[in-house]
Amino acid sequence: MSAGAGPRPLLLVVGGCGGLVGRAVLEEFSSDHRIRSVHRHPAEGEPEHGVEWIRQDAAEVPAWEPILEGVDTILVSAWFRQAPRRRFVKLGAGLVRLVRAADRAGIRRLVHLSVPDAPEELERTLPYLTEKRAVDRAIRESSLQYTIVRPTMLFAERDRLLTVLLGLAARYRRLPMFGDGTYHVSPLASRDLSRIVRREGAAGSRTTITVGGPRRWEYRELTDELFRSLGLPARYVSLSPRNSVRLAALLEALGSSLVYAYEIRWLLSDRLGVPPYPGLPQPLETVEPFLARQARRLRQGAPPPGGRGPAR
Repeated sequence: MSAGAGPRPLLLVVGGCGGLVGRAVLEEFSSDHRIRSVHRHPAEGEPEHGVEWIRQDAAEVPAWEPILEGVDTILVSAWFRQAPRRRFVKLGAGLVRLVRAADRAGIRRLVHLSVPDAPEELERTLPYLTEKRAVDRAIRESSLQYTIVRPTMLFAERDRLLTVLLGLAARYRRLPMFGDGTYHVSPLASRDLSRIVRREGAAGSRTTITVGGPRRWEYRELTDELFRSLGLPARYVSLSPRNSVRLAALLEALGSSLVYAYEIRWLLSDRLGVPPYPGLPQPLETVEPFLARQARRLRQGAPPPGGRGPAR
């Protein structure tokens, strides 16, 4: 997916460039690619970078063929963090239609952002996962050259975990500890994910990869580091695994999007400490400098950049 002589290649981003991943993709590709973006609402940064915005919901596109005209590579990042089952089903069906249209049109490459393995019960019953896996299967059954990239926990400004945890720790001087904290995570910078998308988009393979950041942390080690970046002692409100899920379910029932019960169950299952991606020419970004930068903003009285929006 690197530019050569002649017109710059055209990247179709299904899901837009306004979310955590989309912003990094825009930064990575806008200098040497034309970008066409399909999503419902205006996205910060797209107009300045000359992005061609197709104002449509990926779940409701009546015909993908006109949108695919001239496209070299497709990046699919559209998904919900939480939604009613019918919305997952509808979006999944729209993306399957995209895959079939791309197959018929002879699109060169497709990169699909999926998710790592989850506990078996969630894989069988959670619409977030069952419909995502249906899209994965449609891609594997196509004749496209594809990479299904399954990143673990992402971090960047305006992320949904580390930036939020920093703000909570700075405000309340303590955090909940779900279970014993010995399960693992391997945070991956969204900028590194965008570079992985570039590399995999040029690889010409048919493969699925699960990718993490450079270090596999115990969750308690990571939250200890978070307190350290704020110059605070690590203090926790300990919750059993069952009560951790109950708390998340209560917050969800009250309309909070801070954390969802399925996310806690996934975290406690110890499936998110996946190995680092080995293929980039530069080292993967470590999380400690990111925490230090965000903590510095908090100490100076400016909240870390935040706001509502898509998870990816």
